[in-house]
Amino acid sequence: MDLEPTRNLALELVRVTEAAALAAGRFMGRGDKEAADAAAVGAMRLVLNTIQMNAIIVIGEGEKDNAPMLFNGERVGTGFGPEMDIAVDPIDGTRPLAFGNLNSISTVALAPRGTMFDPGPFVYMNKIAVGPEARGKIDIDAPLADNLKAIAHASGKSVEDLTAVILDRPRHNELIAEVRRCGARIRQIPDGDVAGALMTAWPDAGIDVLLGIGGTPEGVLAACALRAMGGEIMGKLFARNEDEMKRGQQMGYDFDKVLTMQDLVSSEDVFFAATGITDGELLESVKYMREGARTDSLVVRGLTGTVRQITATHRWDKLKTLNAIHY
Repeated sequence: MDLEPTRNLALELVRVTEAAALAAGRFMGRGDKEAADAAAVGAMRLVLNTIQMNAIIVIGEGEKDNAPMLFNGERVGTGFGPEMDIAVDPIDGTRPLAFGNLNSISTVALAPRGTMFDPGPFVYMNKIAVGPEARGKIDIDAPLADNLKAIAHASGKSVEDLTAVILDRPRHNELIAEVRRCGARIRQIPDGDVAGALMTAWPDAGIDVLLGIGGTPEGVLAACALRAMGGEIMGKLFARNEDEMKRGQQMGYDFDKVLTMQDLVSSEDVFFAATGITDGELLESVKYMREGARTDSLVVRGLTGTVRQITATHRWDKLKTLNAIHY
């Protein structure tokens, strides 16, 4: 029986991340995180609301009272079409952008309504993520040495050949020391662990595993992308203090539960798009020219496993007649 192709919303999502990157990229190195974030949010919201869908933000940037942030529970889209959950991170890596450093990207993910994990107020998660070769070989409850050996064996390398990407935070001092004892190499990044997770599934990035405590929202975004890219991520919610642990338990959250990719996003019918804002191993930065700009984006679709890299040239004379975004 012949089946007609279903609609690929990822190809519309990339317009969203391109707009956010074009607006935010103007602030690279200017030291103003808030202005950059506001520019990205405004551009992202405007384009999201042109897409034919009925979406609710499950993973957002802020609460309702903190306008203009894209808040949890906000409805976006035209209100017609498929009912979807949406996760947004207008700038994954605001500090790298503000100070002109690497690996700042804009990201959006979509999945059918009710299939995305809602972390509530608990914004930190201990994670491990790998690319396709090591999928099914990792266990977040296993000793680090065992995970590194399993990843090395799956990829046909020695542990000394592996490169782990880890956020540069004091909380990771012991983890970094342990990775060094095991003999693996380390790439420390200041921010941007969505990009870090995606690097594990991107052949040219040279990253084998993401390790450590990062954002829970970023974990959900990465899970949506890695489903299509053939990789894997798992995690555990991380409580920053005893009060947060007690509050989570009262709300029904289990900080000992291993969150698999199926827990983080339970549908294969996921869509993900990311556009580079600053240069990185994953994507190139926005390049501004006299009459326009060029963007580099990654677009993935879970249902087909298709991964596209899209280079787009944007013309100011055309764009400025069509929308109110300040590029």
